[in-house]
Amino acid sequence: MHIAAALESGRIVETAHMSRSLRLSRRLILTTTLAVALAPLVLASAPARAQDTPNAILNASYDIARELFDAVNKQFEPAYKAKTGKDLKVNQSHAGTSKQARSIVEGLEADVVTFNQITDITFLVDKGFVAKDWQTRLPNAASPWYSFPAFLVRKGNPKGVKDWDDLVRDDVKLVFPNPKTSGNARYTYLAAYAYALDKFKGDEAKADAFAKKLLSNVVVFDTGGRGSTTTFVEREQGDVLITFEAEVIGVKDAYKDKGFEVVVPPTSLLAEFPVAVVDKVVDKRGSRQVATDYLTWLYSPEGQKIAAQFNNRVVDPKVAEEFKAKFAPVKLVKVEDVFGGWDKVQKTHFASGGKLEELFVAP
Repeated sequence: MHIAAALESGRIVETAHMSRSLRLSRRLILTTTLAVALAPLVLASAPARAQDTPNAILNASYDIARELFDAVNKQFEPAYKAKTGKDLKVNQSHAGTSKQARSIVEGLEADVVTFNQITDITFLVDKGFVAKDWQTRLPNAASPWYSFPAFLVRKGNPKGVKDWDDLVRDDVKLVFPNPKTSGNARYTYLAAYAYALDKFKGDEAKADAFAKKLLSNVVVFDTGGRGSTTTFVEREQGDVLITFEAEVIGVKDAYKDKGFEVVVPPTSLLAEFPVAVVDKVVDKRGSRQVATDYLTWLYSPEGQKIAAQFNNRVVDPKVAEEFKAKFAPVKLVKVEDVFGGWDKVQKTHFASGGKLEELFVAP
């Protein structure tokens, strides 16, 4: 579904900077070519009864995934009809995932979530919207692809940015979204903190100072990743945009005339992209089967190729090998290894009164 046409859908939720985001979305769509052949749909075993199957579902997703899921839906919808004989429309909602999770609790009837941070799904678990066993329902702990924070710099890389150390220099100004609303930004914060812990041999006081300086160098905190991309690209603020590698490569390719350069730091933090059926909503709407079918399809070769073409690193070994040449080498550390898991991260860094609030410096 094209973004302009999508605005006419009553179930779409857009974020701030809408006009700028729409211009960016249109340009990314026009400059991204998908060459994925439509193949038979991979569906869960038992089809839903016709009278129980809605003709539309809503996917609440992260802010920079508009074009990715636009492409996914264009493949999935006709394949679903070919398999079942039923029409289906997959509508989209995009925002920072923490904001999305709160919107669902407040009444947004999303059948599925395709997020970029586990804690935003566990928030829905705690609120009774998603079942506790959600990570066992799909392969790879319910994460069909992954990425990590990387850097986009201006033509010629005038500030000579190569690694995380460069981002805390006084002469380097940063753009990334607000960690309080964006899972994307939380990965950036955690990646920088993990780097500092390694650099300072576990000294938390020095890691705190490093993270505080990083946050103080941000020129503006947008609510989501796409807003930050717009700030960097169209408003021309900042020296470095920090966002997922998938977005970094996509923006570079979409704006070749601007000469942006991708910088992949030697080490970064693994960013998983967890997906889940929103149990409370699908049980109300009778959409459990089609919602499950949709998420299952993301793991199919067709779904994986689309994700890889949008610069995500995928979990299917054959598809990953096919697209290997487009990705730079990087050493990825895990939240579990550095911070002791997401539960501990949530309590230590992101809970009310946690370390993020202590270190956060608004521009």
